[in-house]
Amino acid sequence: MIWNLILLSCAVFVVANVLPGIYIKNYWTALVVAIVYSLVSFFTGWLLILLTLPFMIITFGLFKFVINAFLLFITDKLVRDFEIRDGITTLVAAFCISIVDYFLKWVF
Repeated sequence: MIWNLILLSCAVFVVANVLPGIYIKNYWTALVVAIVYSLVSFFTGWLLILLTLPFMIITFGLFKFVINAFLLFITDKLVRDFEIRDGITTLVAAFCISIVDYFLKWVF
């Protein structure tokens, strides 16, 4: 579990430094973002997936990126030193964080 948080925080840090429109103070903030995002996802992610199940089926699971963007938006509002400029940036960031996180878990 700790290893997954470290990999997710690396993904958040990398994406925040690559994408314009995302501000993150430092790596420790990325770790806090990873923890808050994981907690928000754990407590509300399953409910959102359940409520949007028809969209998940129609889009073959791609609607999960929209759910991840919403969870990232909530994380943005909860963490002080983490800011995302707009909704499109949030959607792109959620997609990139998911891809980078998957790649890092595959490599390590």
